[in-house]
Amino acid sequence: MIQDLITEQILRSSYKIHSSLGPGLLESAYQACLKYELEKEGLMVEVEKPLPLIYEEVKLECGYRIDLLVENRVIVELKTVENFTDVHIAQVLTYLKLADKKVGLLINFNTKSLKNGIKRLSL
Repeated sequence: MIQDLITEQILRSSYKIHSSLGPGLLESAYQACLKYELEKEGLMVEVEKPLPLIYEEVKLECGYRIDLLVENRVIVELKTVENFTDVHIAQVLTYLKLADKKVGLLINFNTKSLKNGIKRLSL
């Protein structure tokens, strides 16, 4: 599947960044680096992509912002937190639903080992 190849590249790039920079930086720094790495690999990346919220007759043009949308298929939500909470997971699942996407990655760069800071979510 195309999503699997995209997520594989996102994870490979995330590990490269984390190995080089380690934990402790701001989310925006990791976001800029990940965008750079993915574009270097030829992937299309949208940063802070507006996500409208529509409820019955109410439409908020920019209800939310997706950290990274890769190849218009995979949502990437970046964190620099102590631990994931249920709210972080719910956030990605909500973004998937609102954006009508199937796969999302929740990546926490504030971990000693990045493998403990990755969650793949899908609808």
